[in-house]
Amino acid sequence: MAGSSPLWTGSAYLFLQSTCKTIALPSLYESSQKKPCVFKALKLALADSTGSVNGVDMLKVRCSHPHLIVQLRFCRQENCRRFLRSYREGALQKSLQSHLQLSLATTTVPLEVELKTGSEHLDKMLKDEDRCLECIYREKPDRLPDEEITELEECLKSLMLHQSTNNNVAAKDCTSLKSPSQPYPPPGSSLPPQLTFIFQGQKFDNRTITPDDHQKFAKSVSKKWKQVGRSLQSSCRALRDPAIDTVALEYEREGLYEQAYQMLLRFIQCEGKRATIARLVTALEENGLVSLAEELLGLHSSEECS
Repeated sequence: MAGSSPLWTGSAYLFLQSTCKTIALPSLYESSQKKPCVFKALKLALADSTGSVNGVDMLKVRCSHPHLIVQLRFCRQENCRRFLRSYREGALQKSLQSHLQLSLATTTVPLEVELKTGSEHLDKMLKDEDRCLECIYREKPDRLPDEEITELEECLKSLMLHQSTNNNVAAKDCTSLKSPSQPYPPPGSSLPPQLTFIFQGQKFDNRTITPDDHQKFAKSVSKKWKQVGRSLQSSCRALRDPAIDTVALEYEREGLYEQAYQMLLRFIQCEGKRATIARLVTALEENGLVSLAEELLGLHSSEECS
C-alpha cells in the first residue's frame, strides 16, 4: 500500500435505505425540490465523519430503489481511516439521520447503512481497519464528480453563504443595544440574573466570557467545537441552523482554532451580557470537556490540561 502519502486514493459505495415506510430516499432524491435537501444532509454528515468538508468526495449519487447509493472518493488514507471509525462506531449513521431530519423538516429518518467496495462487503470486516483500507485502496475512483454533483455543490455553497449573511444580520440585531465597538461586555458590567453557579461543588461568579476565555476555548476545544456550538444553539438565535455548518465551511482553510473562535464570537456578539461563563461551562460539560471547563475557571493551568 502507498502508506499515507498524498497520492493515496480509494473508493467505496455507501448504501442508504430508510426503514420508515413513508420515507423513500431515492424518491426524495429524484424530486427536484427535495434533492438539494438530501444532498446537503449527505455533504454535512460526511464532513462530520472526517472532521473536514473536503475529507471525502461524493462522485455520484444513484437511485436504486429502495437504496440511495453514494460513490465516495478518498484522497488521503487518514481521512479514510477517520471515516471508517465514524462508520464503525455508528456516528456517521446518527449524523446522517440528524441532518436528514433537519434538511427535510421531518420527525425522524431511521436508516440502514451498508459499505461496499466492488464485491467486498466492508460491514463484515469493520474490526479489521487495515483490511478495509486495503479494499478501498484497491477500488480506484473511475470517474470525476458528475455534473449534477458539481452543480449541487455550488448551489449548497451559495445557499449557506446567503444564510450566513442573514445570520450575521440577526447577530447585529442582537447587539443593536450595545456599543458596536465592544464585542465583549465590560467585565465590570451588571451581571445577569444568575449571579453565581456551582461547578464540582464549588461556587463561582457568573461573569461574562472574557477575551482570555475566548482564546483558551478556541485553542483547546479542537474538533468538538461544533458539538459545543450545538449545545449553545438552543438558547442563541445566532447559532441556529445552518450557522454552525456555515462557520465550518467559511473557515475550513483557517483550521479548527479559527472555526471555534468564530463560532463563540457569534455567541458573544449576539448574547451580550448573557454570554456568561456558566453557559459555556455547561456546554463544555455536556460534551465531555470538563478539563477545559476547569481551565477556564482557573482550577488548573493549561499546561496541566495538555
